[in-house]
Formats: sequence, structure tokens, C-alpha cells
Amino acid sequence: MIDDRYAHNPDDVALMTTADLREAFLREDLFQPGQVNGVHTHHDRILALGIVPLDDPLHLPVPDLISAEHLLQRREAGVINVGGPGVVHADGNQYEVPHTGTMYLGRGTNDISFASVDSNEPAAFYVFTATSHQDLPTTLITPDMVNVVELGSEDAANRRTLNQCIHEGGTKSSQIAFGFTRIHTGSAWNTMPAHTHDRRTECYLYFDLDPEDRVFHFMGEPSETRHLVVANRELVISPSWSVHFGAGTGAYTFVWATAGENTTYNDMDSVSVTDMA
Repeated sequence: MIDDRYAHNPDDVALMTTADLREAFLREDLFQPGQVNGVHTHHDRILALGIVPLDDPLHLPVPDLISAEHLLQRREAGVINVGGPGVVHADGNQYEVPHTGTMYLGRGTNDISFASVDSNEPAAFYVFTATSHQDLPTTLITPDMVNVVELGSEDAANRRTLNQCIHEGGTKSSQIAFGFTRIHTGSAWNTMPAHTHDRRTECYLYFDLDPEDRVFHFMGEPSETRHLVVANRELVISPSWSVHFGAGTGAYTFVWATAGENTTYNDMDSVSVTDMA
């Protein structure tokens, strides 16, 4: 099932209940065995999918809401596997994608399927798509192509390793910046200090959480913060005007992915903790 979520402004969000916030910005049950599920947001027309193949491969859907002959007719995609070993077939080529392995699928790529190596340990593919205005090559992103950045400190409880997978200095895209960040043992906070980026919408997919753990994800305008309690493999939509940061009760990793006016990672407006409420 693919949900369609309309855009929201900060004045409306400030009045939302917890249930309202979850319905508008959180996608639960994205990854279900043997299914393709997703959420489309009118914030920068992002469409995000969770794909869990078992014995048979699964193909990309073509939802009516994009009015296209195939999903990537006018779109591009970043892909990461957050499950067991998997395989992606794209236009006659086969790509082996391990846990946290990533790919870029260029505009016009048509015949695409996703498979698990072992259905007892199924792959779980997260596919983040956005509109595209140029043709770029489909690419399996190997570890040597990833830009790794160490951030934070143990004293601030925000030590983390950031992996830039689709970015201006490496595998390029039309509108997508895409990667994942692993929080170090003993740290809790991600993306701290916080920021906004008024020219891009961002989605966070939290994964590698134990079943009993949660991430408290903060959102909203800096002066009107709200929070969502997020479990393993759940997706948060963060509008361009919203801060986005969180803290976990245990170890976790998250995929960050943006789409909008540019792909410049550092195009952001920092927000001091002392200025938030």
C-alpha cells in the first residue's frame, strides 16, 4: 500500500495532537514480508518505498499518483538494503547489494526487480525517489565510493559516523542527496546541533534498532518543537522548515535522504540548542 500525504505548514503543525503528527509525518509498517509499501509526500513530491522480497522477486510499482508509464520515467532513486543480502536487477544488469549496500538508479531505468539471497534472512530495500530532469547512470555504490565523515564526541553523546553515498563529490544525482549515519555505542543523539534546510525536504529511516528500543525524533519549527516516538524501520518525513534530530534508547542507524532545489549537503541553517523551545 502506498500512502499519499499532503504538505503541512508550521502553523497547522503547532496545533496537532500526537496522533495527528504521526498520521502526517510517520510511516509505520513500511517493510512487510513479500510486499512493496510506500509513502508519497507532496513536500518536494518524494516517494519512498519499502521492499521485502521472499522467494520471488518484487518489482517497482507504478502508482496512479505519478501518472507515468513506469516509476522512474521522470524520477531517480537512491537505494539501500537494511536487511539480509539482496540482489537488484536493473535493465538486464544484476547487482549484489549487502546489508547497508547502496545504489543509484537513474531516470529512465525501467525493468527493475528486487530479490533476497535467502528468504529466511530477507533483504529489505529502502527506495527513495524524487523527480529528475537529467539522465545519469545507474550505479552500484561500492565502499570506496562513499565519503565517510566522523562527527560528534563521546562527551556530547553524539559521536557518529556519516556515510555520504549519493553526493556532489561522488555518485551524482539530479536532486537527491543520500546516505546513512551510524550512532556509536554509548552515544544517543543524531544531527546535533540541529538544523533546517529551507530548499530541501528530508526523510529519515531509522533501522538496526532492537525491538524494545525507540528513537525520540524531534521536529517542528525551532521555537515550536514536537516529537515522534519511532521504532525500527519506520520513516519520518521532515519538511524543509522543520528541524530534524533525535536520541535513541539504544544503538541505531538512520538513512538520511533529501530532495529539492539542490544536492549540496552543507546547504543548511544551523539552530543552536539555546534557541529552541
